[in-house]
Amino acid sequence: QVQLVESGGGSVQAGGSLRLSCAVSGGTFSSYNMGWFRQAPGKEREFVAAMRRSDGLTYYADSLKGRFTLSSDNAKNTMYLQIDSPKSEDTAVYYCAAHPAGALWLYRSNNGYTYWGQGTQVTVSS
Repeated sequence: QVQLVESGGGSVQAGGSLRLSCAVSGGTFSSYNMGWFRQAPGKEREFVAAMRRSDGLTYYADSLKGRFTLSSDNAKNTMYLQIDSPKSEDTAVYYCAAHPAGALWLYRSNNGYTYWGQGTQVTVSS
């Protein structure tokens, strides 16, 4: 059973930086396309970014391009989400998700992933 564990959340000042981690266990890391979503209080969970594992191609929500960066470390079975110059509206619970590569993958959709982490809280203060 694939398990995803997020870490790195916490409180950060607006304009600072933060890096979230998603550690994958129970499966071959390279066999899963990966994504990040977030859910702010009172709002639906929304797409943040995704990575196609076959070639490392990345996708970002249009409004977040330039401030959010995905990367991965195959040796550590971990995916990272770098958040630069965070804003108060970035405050949310951030979720990591995984879906088997080779299967139909709706990378922007909450329904496009098989496995989910428990989430990590990010709070941005001004």
